[in-house]
Amino acid sequence: MSTAELTILHVDDDADMRHVTALCLSRDAGVAVVSAESGREALDLLQSGLRPDVIVLDVSMPEMDGPATLSALRDLDGLETAPVVFLTGRAAEHERRRYLALGAASVIPKPFDPSTLADDLRAVARGVSRWRGPATPPSLPSA
Repeated sequence: MSTAELTILHVDDDADMRHVTALCLSRDAGVAVVSAESGREALDLLQSGLRPDVIVLDVSMPEMDGPATLSALRDLDGLETAPVVFLTGRAAEHERRRYLALGAASVIPKPFDPSTLADDLRAVARGVSRWRGPATPPSLPSA
């Protein structure tokens, strides 16, 4: 595969969003992006041996949404603790708390900042959550 320092699997049913995200991330020479248009396609790639450093999921997808995809990938060998990020327009505080409770490492709201996306995902791969959003991180109480 690639000699990139960071491999990202991006799963989104919206072709334009996949394109824009890949374009933003491809500006960083150290990042390789594999895109999938559905949770099922992502699982097929993962079952075929793909082991990305970070998995980025949209929440709202037909047939198998992001939370269902996250649940299914946790059953695959070697992916039980893989870092998963929800990149979503559904990022109200109660929703972010739910995604983190499901096992997501982070939540990045849409629209995202293209200048920081690669660094945000690198931080997640290192186990450091870099919160992006208008409210306090869900792990902290609101003031």
